[in-house]
Amino acid sequence: MNGLPVRDFAALAPVAILALGALTLLMSEVFLTSPRRGYQAGVTLVTAVVTAVSAAVVPPAGPIFGGQATIDAFSVFVTVVICLGVGLSALVSAGWLHARDAERGEYYALTLFAAAGMVLLGMSSDLLVAFIAIEIMSLSTYSLTAYQRRGRRPSEAAFKYMILGAISSALLLYGSSLIYGATGTTLFSGMHGGRGAGSMLLVAGLGLVASGIAFKVAAVPFHAWTPDVYEGAPTPVTAFMAAGVKTAAFALLARIFLSSQTGAGVADLSFSRILTVLALLTMIFGNLLALPQRSVKRMLAYSSVAHAGYLLVGVVSAKVEGARSIALAGVLFYLAAYTATVIGAFAVVGALEARARDGEEARRPWDLDRFSGLARKSPLLAFAMTVFLLSLAGVPPTAGFMGKLYIFKAAVGADLIPLAVTGILTSILGAFYYLRVIVHMYMKPAAGEEPVVATTSMALALGGAVAFVAVLGILGDPLIRLAQAASAVVM
Repeated sequence: MNGLPVRDFAALAPVAILALGALTLLMSEVFLTSPRRGYQAGVTLVTAVVTAVSAAVVPPAGPIFGGQATIDAFSVFVTVVICLGVGLSALVSAGWLHARDAERGEYYALTLFAAAGMVLLGMSSDLLVAFIAIEIMSLSTYSLTAYQRRGRRPSEAAFKYMILGAISSALLLYGSSLIYGATGTTLFSGMHGGRGAGSMLLVAGLGLVASGIAFKVAAVPFHAWTPDVYEGAPTPVTAFMAAGVKTAAFALLARIFLSSQTGAGVADLSFSRILTVLALLTMIFGNLLALPQRSVKRMLAYSSVAHAGYLLVGVVSAKVEGARSIALAGVLFYLAAYTATVIGAFAVVGALEARARDGEEARRPWDLDRFSGLARKSPLLAFAMTVFLLSLAGVPPTAGFMGKLYIFKAAVGADLIPLAVTGILTSILGAFYYLRVIVHMYMKPAAGEEPVVATTSMALALGGAVAFVAVLGILGDPLIRLAQAASAVVM
């Protein structure tokens, strides 16, 4: 009889640390009488740092539990990026929740539970483990979306998110069952070769699995939930979802899609075509739908859709022999840059609305007029938002520019010229709605003279995010080398 796989359980230490931090926050609620919970953001930040350090310093264990999960350089990189998102979002959340007297332990506990699911998803090498990880992540984010449960918009957003999320989970689970019927395994490594490699049953299963993951990354035409959920959820939650869910879902997609290096066969060809079409649709419609938006939160939501398209270009390019290394490394670099950038952008939005309570002002969408004259009322906030918007637009020298450069370079190297050209043209199109916000901040008169002041924790988050984006835009080589080392194990 086999003994307890202690080594395998020990390799899941990052997931265990996040879950333990969440349970600690929940248990602390029993002994607290004060409505203030300011320390909980600090506990969340420390938990994220400890998780990242534990993942980075412990040697990767390789396949565990019979290959159902894999602890390698790729999963370590994904874990650190997710922890970066948790730490920044905790700092943003502290001031935002304090301003609304909404500090409760379950908020940060749900954040850590969601992060545990994201980290486990980055480690998954089996469809069943991936499904469990997705459900842990999804149930937590559904609850976070409805955290302000007395408002109509959060409740509506959470309901839409849960219903459509249930459909995506059903697609993923049904696709997994078809793949098992075709190949006799749910391991990623057994999907593209061996028994049933050329069957249409496998093609249908991969198509359904791709559709389920496309919902999580907000790829067109599975993006309909994104603007309503992003606008209705509390702003710090939106920031965390935009970064963490996308990172974990793309890690899963990369592992599934690149589990076979041959790129041959009906299933591989069909999967490549599905992702290529998704990339084209997502880049084009994501940017077109963002153009008319006056609500900055909805604009950033459709922007998130467009960025999913750019990341899909990198994943598709990684399947081609000559572009594998730079393509997947570019995806990892892009995810790290996007995490800091999008959380920083939503942090500025959160700083603008932190003063609002539950009255009429809080219910109004945050349109461009809220940003008019921000450079005069709060120069530092305007500067930070400018850096984030330029990075999202891909303007040098920012981290967003470097991420797009690596991905489009890989697409050209993979001879995917239409994808590269579409990506470049849609990036130029997207620059319009990003620059429009900057114009309002610096060139439009302010609606009022009252200054906008960020809390200490928000200022720390903004300062760290600005530094991260600026440094990666100038000195990104060390991170891209780490990303290449991480991507090599998946190849």
